[in-house]
Amino acid sequence: MSTEAIAVERPKRNYNALFGLTLLALLVLLWVILSVATPSFASANNISNLLRQGSMIAILAVGQTFVIITGGIDLSVGAVVGFATVIVAMLINAGTPVFLAILITLLVGVAIGMFHGFGIVKMGLPPFIITLATLTSLRGIGLLMTNGNSISINNDAFQTFSRSSFVGVPNLFWMVILVGIPAYIFLHHSRWGRYLFSVGSNAEASRLSGVNVQRTIYMAYTLSGLCAAFVGVLLASRIGIGNPTQAEGWELQAIASSVIGGTSLFGAVGSVHGPLLGAFILATINNGANLLNVNAFWQRIITGVLIIVIVYFDGLRRRGK
Repeated sequence: MSTEAIAVERPKRNYNALFGLTLLALLVLLWVILSVATPSFASANNISNLLRQGSMIAILAVGQTFVIITGGIDLSVGAVVGFATVIVAMLINAGTPVFLAILITLLVGVAIGMFHGFGIVKMGLPPFIITLATLTSLRGIGLLMTNGNSISINNDAFQTFSRSSFVGVPNLFWMVILVGIPAYIFLHHSRWGRYLFSVGSNAEASRLSGVNVQRTIYMAYTLSGLCAAFVGVLLASRIGIGNPTQAEGWELQAIASSVIGGTSLFGAVGSVHGPLLGAFILATINNGANLLNVNAFWQRIITGVLIIVIVYFDGLRRRGK
């Protein structure tokens, strides 16, 4: 790990902890305000719906965060989600055991992530270009595979999972915990996580310090593809169909959640808990706006303003070092 990265590692951890507490306070404040503004917000059904709405974007945001920390971007995650719904639906309907169908779908996500790493490392393509190309291509491939139609999933147990709860908490939210805990350990308590920060801080210094920069980039995009494929499986379970046009625009929501959660688009700054909280802040804003009959266009404006403000202050923080 580079000397520069080691020097800033502790301040970054303190910054992430403080920012995480601020986000948590903001989320609680939003819940209190909306509970007063509209009684239906605090109902058990709405809270369950809110947790389901935020869970899949939260998992996407975690994968996106790994990439952004290295100084990259992954615009393909929404398309990977839609493509994964098609893969898992076709496999299940073909008689493949559900567990094996899920495993194959996850491996497809890994392969897509490795392809992005290859394009960046070996072909020298900018992350923006290679992932944008994949976004477009996967939508088209999925439409060709389905002839432009949706594929209904004929497996009740598979569909029931995402609609059920455990000890009163939706299963989809438990999947956030399932992803979040190992992701936190990986990013904040392993040398591989430190390598991500190091590459995002200064790739050349990291290389000279013995960090395998190319392998680190492969790893970041592979994890992003894996998270996206996992979300695709969850989405297919929730809606009961495979459709390549699903999750359109989710890549922007994942990026927004990550940025709102304190991940710097300049790289080298980020956490796992921040994007998770950011995803549920966005979900709360959208849910509350719907309950208050606020025009959906305003929801997009609010999200855009939040991103601008947070990126602006992140730039001020960087210049103030």
